[in-house]
Amino acid sequence: MTKEEFKKLFDSYFDEIRRYLLYRSGNAEVATDIAQDTFTRVWEKRLKIEKENSKRLLFKIANDLFISKYRRDKLEFEFFKHYKFEGKGHSPEDILRYRQLKDNYEKALSNMPEKQRTVFLMHRAEDLKYREIAERAGISIKAVEKRMKKALEFLRVNLGNHAQ
Repeated sequence: MTKEEFKKLFDSYFDEIRRYLLYRSGNAEVATDIAQDTFTRVWEKRLKIEKENSKRLLFKIANDLFISKYRRDKLEFEFFKHYKFEGKGHSPEDILRYRQLKDNYEKALSNMPEKQRTVFLMHRAEDLKYREIAERAGISIKAVEKRMKKALEFLRVNLGNHAQ
């Protein structure tokens, strides 16, 4: 692989892989590190990547690196960490309800099985279609549908207990 081919590959897929890893990990720094490690691995091994398989291979490498990292040290997903609720124009009761819902949502997401959480966030936060999620995750569209259904059921059960 030439430097020019590598640069083109990097420019084409780095942001997409980083976003995917961000939804899996919930940590921008970790997502960036693993995305960089993905491309470092490709460069070091001088992998010959065919254009039609490049995206799938890069996502596979990124996924494998992610799994390896989290076998060593498990992190909790923090979806709302950088989201700030503007309290202006809301009653103290509204703000309290929001904070409780936010805490319950974070807890539910952190307890949700990783495969379901990843599909849920890719669909809801990144607005990807099931076909796109299936391609990125290397699974069938039916598997995406099943994981999404289970994620919604999980949230319904876990947030339903706190809705009162």
